[in-house]
Amino acid sequence: MNKSNSLGIIIKATGGFYYVEKEGTIYECKARGVFRKDGVSPVVGDHVHIEVQKEGYASIAEICERKNYIVRPPLANIDNLIVVVSTTEPEPNPLIIDKMIAAAESRDIEPIIVFTKTDLKESCGLEEVYANAGFKTFISSEGQDFCRDELIELLKNKTTALTGNSGVGKSTFLNRFFSELNLETGDISKKLGRGRHTTRTVELFKLDQCYIADTPGFSTFDMQRYNIREKEKLQYCFREFNDYIDECRFIGCAHINEPDCGVKMAVDSGNISRSRYNSYIAMYDEIKDIKSWMK
Repeated sequence: MNKSNSLGIIIKATGGFYYVEKEGTIYECKARGVFRKDGVSPVVGDHVHIEVQKEGYASIAEICERKNYIVRPPLANIDNLIVVVSTTEPEPNPLIIDKMIAAAESRDIEPIIVFTKTDLKESCGLEEVYANAGFKTFISSEGQDFCRDELIELLKNKTTALTGNSGVGKSTFLNRFFSELNLETGDISKKLGRGRHTTRTVELFKLDQCYIADTPGFSTFDMQRYNIREKEKLQYCFREFNDYIDECRFIGCAHINEPDCGVKMAVDSGNISRSRYNSYIAMYDEIKDIKSWMK
C-alpha cells in the first residue's frame, strides 16, 4: 500500500472510537484530547501514529498531513472517486454527476464513472459524454460487467471511495466486483423515489492490494460544502476545457457571455458536450456571488 510501516490507517470511525490498521493488526483507539482542543477530528483514511499501552489500550497520537479531504462523507487521502450512476430508478442527473466530478477534480482525486442498471435502461449517451470528456467509464449491471480487470487494475495500491445518489446501487456494485464484502443492500423506495440508506457508517475495506470505502448515499449536493467557491477556478474542474481556455480572446474569460470564447466554440463544434457545459454554467451561477470574505 506504499505506506510507512510506522504508520497506521484509520479504516473505521464510529461512536468516538477509531479502528486503525497497522502492520496487519487492527487497533481500537480513542483520539487524544489535544485534537478536540485544536479543532481537528480524525477521519477514515487518515494516516496516523498510534501509541499502544501494555494493557492493550491504544490512542491516536498524531495525524499525518492529508493529501486531500472531503467533507461528506468524511474521508481523507483518497486516490479515486467512483461515481456510481444508475440509468433508472433513480434517473441520472447530469448536474449532480458533474458536481461530484468537480469536487474530485478540485482535490486531485481521479473520477471514475460506473453505470448501473443498464440491463433495465440504456445510458442514453451519458457513457459517451464522460468517455469523451476524458474519464474512465464502466458498466456494471446484471449480466453486463464490462472490463472488470481494467477497473481492478485502476484500483491497485490506491484508496478509492464510492459516491452517488441513494439507490444507484453502490453496495450492489461492490458486491458484484468484490463478492467477499457481502454488503447490505436495499430496495428503491417507490414513494420517495430514492433508495433507503442501507450504508450506515464510513468504512475502508482492505481488499487485494487496495482499500475501498463504501459510503452513505445522498440526494442533494451543496457546492459550498465541498469548498468549490472560487468561480475563477471552476473551469479547471472541467478537464475537457483545458485545451480551449488559451483560445479565448479575453484573459479571465468566464466562458459564458464573452465573445470569441474558445470553450464556447468547442461546445458549438461538439468537442465539449452541451450537458457538461450546461452544468458548468449552473455551477458558476451558484458560486459567482460568493464574496472573498465569505470563503
